[in-house]
Amino acid sequence: MKKYVCDPCGWIYDEEKGEPDMGIAPGTKFEDLPEDFLCPVCGVGKEFFSETE
Repeated sequence: MKKYVCDPCGWIYDEEKGEPDMGIAPGTKFEDLPEDFLCPVCGVGKEFFSETE
């Protein structure tokens, strides 16, 4: 499982944990997030995320 960081604000999406508060189940891959997914902190789209360690 991978992690992705929001480049503008630093929020991290962890595929292993998902984001239950947003209805995203643990184990959901980043590429499987809805196309209209927005960072819950700063509101940018998936195109502003980068894979991280």
